[in-house]
Amino acid sequence: MKQGLPVAIFGNSMATNFVEATSDVSKLDDEGWWAVTHTFEGDFQAFRFSDLQPLNLEKLAALGHDLKHEAIATHSWTSSMTRTEYVNAVDTIRQDIARGWVYQANLCRVLTTHLTSDLNVVALWSLLSQHNPAPYLSALQIPASLSGLAEDVRVVSASPELFLSRKKQTLRSSPIKGTAKVANDLLEKDQSENIMIVDLVRNDLGQVCESGSVNVVDLLRLEQHPGLVHLVSDVEGTLPADTSWSKIFSALLPPGSVSGAPKSSALEVIQRLENGPRGIYCGGFGWVNSDDQTAELAVGIRTFWQSRTAGSNMLHFGTGAGITWASDPVGEWNETELKAERLLQVAAMSAEDSVDPNSAPYFADHQ
Repeated sequence: MKQGLPVAIFGNSMATNFVEATSDVSKLDDEGWWAVTHTFEGDFQAFRFSDLQPLNLEKLAALGHDLKHEAIATHSWTSSMTRTEYVNAVDTIRQDIARGWVYQANLCRVLTTHLTSDLNVVALWSLLSQHNPAPYLSALQIPASLSGLAEDVRVVSASPELFLSRKKQTLRSSPIKGTAKVANDLLEKDQSENIMIVDLVRNDLGQVCESGSVNVVDLLRLEQHPGLVHLVSDVEGTLPADTSWSKIFSALLPPGSVSGAPKSSALEVIQRLENGPRGIYCGGFGWVNSDDQTAELAVGIRTFWQSRTAGSNMLHFGTGAGITWASDPVGEWNETELKAERLLQVAAMSAEDSVDPNSAPYFADHQ
């Protein structure tokens, strides 16, 4: 299987001719086009490319990328939390809410499976583009031999959620809160949760934007995505001149929609109840163009990423739900299933397969 040269794919654009990797956020204030990863825990990496052009499959093939995906059986995934552990953790968060420690917290679990070879990010990206199109569909592949990092960077995301976009001095964030199979299944809890996180995002933007400039542009917009619907809101603010990327990230990360409110208390809950770090999942993933002060980073949800553990390649995928006092613990577990189901079906495909929307839940034998 050919793995190809470094590449970054975001939307209808692709970046080639890798130049350098950095963990220094201040480099984003200088020049160049950068693919950016920022983990939920705060680890930043950026990768500069010198050639940005419209997406071209023939050019990808010329760079050594094929579309042969190693199908991953849905039953091969294991979860960082069992159904019982997750349901019990939801109950614990509801107790935290009752004692006033937190109003809402996002509870996540990470699914993991073994790979027999390196993840072919372009092949998985291609399958997702056909069977699970998403607003922030993206892929990044940087070999460790070129980046100087300890392992390859291999990330494929079908994120539906905008963490931040920048157009000169205008900064926007579009949190998602409220998920169901169809619109009629959305609950009052989903609306109140969205509004709560909008308030948190307004506060985050207010830390870095000009006083009085932060506004809710759209509230509780219904968006249709493959297999489910979301409630989405848009919040915008105006950056003062010469605002650094370090200051922007410090104010907004981790994203409010995947942490909770108040954010500091929610982060304590997450650290206490989850069984390990999230990594790029629930962090920021996207691009920054330092030359024209534009950027677009998604929240790293609906995202696959590779790691190397004890000499083996591992593939990860995260899923979670926002917990409030009105949460039904089993219902929240089911929401994590819903969010992952179609994506893991796609990962189990070959190029000739199709998604069966009526298949059984992928995790049925792990409940």
